[in-house]
Amino acid sequence: MNFDKITDRRGTHSSKWDKMEALYGLSPQNGLAMWTADSDYETAPCVIEAVTAAAEHGVFGYSWQHPEYLQAVQWWMKTRHSWDIETDWVLTSQGLGNAIALCLDVWSQPGDGAVIFSPVYHEFAHKVNKAGRTVTECPLARDGDTYNLDLDDAQSRLNGTEKLLLWCSPQNPSGRVWTAEELRAVADFAKRNGLILISDEIHHDLVYPGSTFVPMDVAAPDARAWTVTLTAPSKTFNIAGQRTGNMIIPDPDLRTAMRHRQNTLDYDPSALGVAMITAAYSPEGAEWADAQIAHLDGNRKLFDETVNALPGLKSLPLQSTYLAWVDFSGTGMSRAEFIRRLREDAKIATSPGDGFGTGGEFMERFNLATQRSRVEDACRRLTAAFSDLQ
Repeated sequence: MNFDKITDRRGTHSSKWDKMEALYGLSPQNGLAMWTADSDYETAPCVIEAVTAAAEHGVFGYSWQHPEYLQAVQWWMKTRHSWDIETDWVLTSQGLGNAIALCLDVWSQPGDGAVIFSPVYHEFAHKVNKAGRTVTECPLARDGDTYNLDLDDAQSRLNGTEKLLLWCSPQNPSGRVWTAEELRAVADFAKRNGLILISDEIHHDLVYPGSTFVPMDVAAPDARAWTVTLTAPSKTFNIAGQRTGNMIIPDPDLRTAMRHRQNTLDYDPSALGVAMITAAYSPEGAEWADAQIAHLDGNRKLFDETVNALPGLKSLPLQSTYLAWVDFSGTGMSRAEFIRRLREDAKIATSPGDGFGTGGEFMERFNLATQRSRVEDACRRLTAAFSDLQ
């Protein structure tokens, strides 16, 4: 499990590296890609072995039923998250972006509203807008380094058009792990307002020592009639390119509605994606995931130590994810100025904080799922770019 081995992703149609110049003006030859949320090291050996076995078999025809896949998902949720699910609750999607789009399609109409709590994963708003729905933005309350719910404020922002609540747990971009009490409060908020609660839990495996992730369905089992949970191994095992995720839907009426929509779209999962996930959700995959957390923990500590030593910069402490959320407001700089330093001086591509909605205007998100040497390089670049601060 060598997370520090350099794998050159340039020229491989990698969104993270090969799209960087078009978006940020940074050549992959001297720029450092720390934006898109995928990792730079090889995935787990058990996943690679599954792909190799499929290639050696040499036949890639139609496939039919995958009980081992469903059992692997069931095993993973039980052993990793103390969540008992039934295999027939699991529907696959073409990744979680597709799952969110499907949920908007099934449970809302054009012009309807969808609630999001910002700052939050930018694709929530993008998916809502692309579907012809409207965003009802409810800002989280920031208390020092922590984001908290303000459901009274959220209630005041609803206009009656809302049909869904898109929830992010663990929270992206802040890395916040929600408590069971907070999750129940969100579930109750959804019920009071007649909202289908879509809980995106894609980062649930990337939790650091000292924090415990609780699935929405474990925290609020009474909310099953209006809750859909989205999971995927794509962040944990860096297999997002296989476009395979899970929609876990305990309620039979919700499940029937989603299954009907998928049938009308003639959707079936990728056989190769299913094979990779089945291999990942195994004892061997669990061992690799634990080793990855140890590596990421070292990366975040190094990064935080460096950034927090720079006057005016603050890297908020992560409870989960590999995405550092850095506050530049203490520098007194305009957004244009600290972005110029990041792009032109440090030559680092980061995810723009203002794209995450209200609360992200003076923030940037840095992806730490890379080799330690690249984190060290990022630290040197940031120190040089902001060395004049007093």
